[in-house]
Amino acid sequence: MTAETGADAPFAVPITVRGYETDTQGHLNQSVYLQYAEHARWSALQAAGIPQSAMLAQGIGPVALETTIRYLRELRAGDEVEVSCRFVWGERKTFVIEQTVRRTDGTPAAEISAVCGILDLTARRLVHDPRTALRELASDAKALGLG
Repeated sequence: MTAETGADAPFAVPITVRGYETDTQGHLNQSVYLQYAEHARWSALQAAGIPQSAMLAQGIGPVALETTIRYLRELRAGDEVEVSCRFVWGERKTFVIEQTVRRTDGTPAAEISAVCGILDLTARRLVHDPRTALRELASDAKALGLG
């Protein structure tokens, strides 16, 4: 996993586009962008010291409530990209994760915005303060923009 340099740089993970992820036109299938985004979000939690098992032990889990993808450039098998995560914290039950799928030459291929929350798995409701819920579990909250 990599992270760009700089205090405000988002967390990012490298991914190589695999041939089986492409469609009949030879470019990355649109649904795979969602998988890349999800992988990067889980990787950010992992980098913050929050494995899935720790969240489950606390009776909480992340949920995506709305996802928007803006496709900018096609990706093909063998292309290497980084998928970033920038957490935008508000004062409500939800927060936004802004993500960019960027080729290694710096060219953005897609922009993804996900409205997320932290679900109380017993009550089946969003926790009131997701920032605090994650900060309490994190050993290094920088990847979540909380450091």
